[in-house]
Amino acid sequence: MILTAIGLMSGTSLDGVDVALIETDGRQIKSLGPSGYRPYSAAERSLLREALADAVQIGRREARPGRVREAELAVTAAHAEAIAAFLAQHRLAAEDIDIIGFHGQTVLHRPERRLTVQIGDAMALAKAVRIPVMHDFRAADVDFGGQGAPFVPVYHRALAQSLSREGPIAVVNIGGVSNITYIDGEDVLIACDTGPGNALLDDFMHRTTGQAFDQDGRVAEQGTPDEAWIAEALALPFFALPPPKSLDRNDFAALKLGEVKPADGAATLTAFTAAAIACVAPLLPKPPASWIVCGGGARNHTMMRMLRERVAPATVESADALGWSADAIEAQAFGFLAVRGMKGLPLSYPTTTGVPFPMTGGVIARP
Repeated sequence: MILTAIGLMSGTSLDGVDVALIETDGRQIKSLGPSGYRPYSAAERSLLREALADAVQIGRREARPGRVREAELAVTAAHAEAIAAFLAQHRLAAEDIDIIGFHGQTVLHRPERRLTVQIGDAMALAKAVRIPVMHDFRAADVDFGGQGAPFVPVYHRALAQSLSREGPIAVVNIGGVSNITYIDGEDVLIACDTGPGNALLDDFMHRTTGQAFDQDGRVAEQGTPDEAWIAEALALPFFALPPPKSLDRNDFAALKLGEVKPADGAATLTAFTAAAIACVAPLLPKPPASWIVCGGGARNHTMMRMLRERVAPATVESADALGWSADAIEAQAFGFLAVRGMKGLPLSYPTTTGVPFPMTGGVIARP
């Protein structure tokens, strides 16, 4: 049975809310509909940054210390606005949508403590938009000892099945954190976080230039990476661990560049992200023949060039070049996952999150 779903994603880059429509039976993609975006304001981003700092105090999933509760209200309101604008723009009614996949905003991810926290009030959202909302996708996985991330591999596999090319294929999402899905035929699906995505770079740009991010990689393009610093950072134990493995947005926040020019700092952090992605190749069964990049990093030309240099002779291309949507792919994925969750299909696997057996997940809030 084909269902119509709206997927929502607010990533660790803290840039805004992505919205995407998808028609699927939870196994195959019938069609990809339009997508939309609702940016966070400067005040909302500032609140989320403060909430991330306060979230380190969280010891149980329900706790909302400091600014976290206020941020949850803001995240919920932003998502409701995003849905309302999307429906109006595309002349859709609430009755046209079977389910919404609501990821929420991750503020803490500590799977070693069986703890992952995504803020956002699903019940309030369901009532505001009058559509059932599936949420809490990661909790069951983490409760059973899984990493709880990455969670998009089953969707990447569905997309890759539409390509007629030899494997292995690596789909890389460069958001705040970078993750990879390794696909080789029907049976091999491996995934893990690879290291920082845009989070360190965005924080550095915000701190040193006041810019939210390095547009197109223009600042990094003018700088020189500090290869010694990168080599030292890559010596951290995480990078030698085999998949599956996952990260919190701030796991590398303690890494300091020292006093550097903005261009050199941006170049170093951009190269670090590319090198961390390339570092996963020796940990996979075979080196990927092609790398497909989605997320905000796909728009960073300097990051894409640096990744090409590090994984050559494999090809590196953006999801947009294949007719996919580099920006909407994660939102589409949570629409897809919502339908899978409704049907009790697995969302995660031992080879993607380390969970002991294939696990479904998600909780439905009904208006």
